Amino acid sequence: MAGVGLVVEGRVSVFSFVLGVSVISLPFITSRYTEPGQTLLGSSPGRITLLVFVALMNGVLLLLYRAPFYQVAIRAAFLGFAFGCGLLVSITQSPWRHFGWYMCSLSFFHYSEYLITAMNNPRSLSLDSFLLNHSLEYTLAAISSWVEFTIEQTIYPELKQITWLSVIGLFMVLFGESLRKSAMLTAGSNFNHIVQNEKSETHTLVTGGVYAWFRHPSYVGWFYWSIGTQVLLCNPVCLVGYTLASWRFFRERVEEEEFSLIHFFGQEYIDYKRTVPTGLPFINGVKVEP
Repeated sequence: MAGVGLVVEGRVSVFSFVLGVSVISLPFITSRYTEPGQTLLGSSPGRITLLVFVALMNGVLLLLYRAPFYQVAIRAAFLGFAFGCGLLVSITQSPWRHFGWYMCSLSFFHYSEYLITAMNNPRSLSLDSFLLNHSLEYTLAAISSWVEFTIEQTIYPELKQITWLSVIGLFMVLFGESLRKSAMLTAGSNFNHIVQNEKSETHTLVTGGVYAWFRHPSYVGWFYWSIGTQVLLCNPVCLVGYTLASWRFFRERVEEEEFSLIHFFGQEYIDYKRTVPTGLPFINGVKVEP
């Protein structure tokens, strides 16, 4: 570990993410060339400036880093860029303002997964820790939500302007994100994105902090974060789809993980399981005979 408590990949990701977020400075640079009320994408100078920024950002990263650090840097920079663009859209009165909130939520979720893994469990750190290639189903679900928002924004724009509903979704997202990251930080090196089939020497049963509330707080957080993104976007179709798909995924994931935990910790985990709920609605985990 480095002196600041972060491995070099983590420090590379922080610099690159901040570099990407610096896209928020572009409106000040292009303000003299755009009409009042215009966004970066609403004018030719703005669009050109955005393309130049992306090219310069990539050039800086190519000069500073070689593989494998460049692979970390370009992903973190892309997520930072998406977060910065989301902020820019969020502060406008555009019909896409709530989509800007979503962009911030999605990009920060994926970047923070990598950063906290770099802090807590650097031995398991990899490019997969960004969760950008989580699964084909996850990717299709994300694209489906973007398509639904775009179609409904076009044919029924009033649906996307229910601000109070989007605010509820934003609070769900913030709650879910906070709970998941609290779980990761509490678990420390015990947390891994991949369900472990073999117990390591340092693997201990965590029952304090948020784990005293729920047996699977990281899954609870992700569950409500996922559903919250669709409430935020006012996507009725994907809201139903995300709820059902997420519930099914976490039901199977909890059962898979609890088989391993009972194997690792035996009666200690069974006693914990009997006193602390999963936190997920109608999901009880592996059945244990009394």
